[in-house]
Amino acid sequence: MAASDDSDKKSTLREYYEALLIAVIFVNFARIFVFQAFKIPTGSMEDNLKVGDHIIVNKFIYGPFAESNPLSKLFPLREIRRGDIIVFRYPLQPETDFVKRVIGMPGDTISIRDKVVSINGKPLTEPYVIHDDPQIYPSSQALPEPYRSRDHFRPFVVPPGEYFAMGDNRDRSSDSRFWGTVSRSMIKGRAFMVYWSFRSSPPSPDASTREQLRELRKVLFYFKSRTRWDRTFFIIDSRYHYHPEPPLEGAVDSGLPEP
Repeated sequence: MAASDDSDKKSTLREYYEALLIAVIFVNFARIFVFQAFKIPTGSMEDNLKVGDHIIVNKFIYGPFAESNPLSKLFPLREIRRGDIIVFRYPLQPETDFVKRVIGMPGDTISIRDKVVSINGKPLTEPYVIHDDPQIYPSSQALPEPYRSRDHFRPFVVPPGEYFAMGDNRDRSSDSRFWGTVSRSMIKGRAFMVYWSFRSSPPSPDASTREQLRELRKVLFYFKSRTRWDRTFFIIDSRYHYHPEPPLEGAVDSGLPEP
């Protein structure tokens, strides 16, 4: 009888172990191939994405061959489109992820004059863009970056397999105007949904453990008052809205483009 009990216990433990193992494999599969969590660290994509937004990135949507893939009839696979908000590896520092909007497609001729973006000679309609600096810097090679390319950009043809990406907060975004196009192989997926938004200036990526613990304590203490409840489960790009917010205590505006 005792032997039978031991056998039942081992069988139960094995079932739990197998279930846990399957769950871990599934979660990792989903994280690698389907979804990824990402936190918005800067205001370069305001007002669509705010500092402190925690978003889900759909990594599956840009499947191989997209619309020509037979699976596209069962799953929402498609090619990258102009206007998509994408998460990608920063070309100059591939271990860092950036989030921007696709403005120029392969083969497009991009130009900017007095802050207005034109595609193949036609001004682009951009209801999502904000300009918080009314000043327009002249088109002059004597100006240093980021001012030289911010408001004027010479006609540029996007190479094959590359994409021209820009931030919605056009005067505060470090993007393809300054460091070039994004290769298709660097694009991880499309920003899909905000699952939680916490109004706070996040610590820098190289912050110490002490600073990270201080941030965690802040989240626990201010969770209810600083959570943007109206942005919970907000589908990105489902609508455009602008809600100016007073700066957080200790926040500093450098006036320069942000990642």
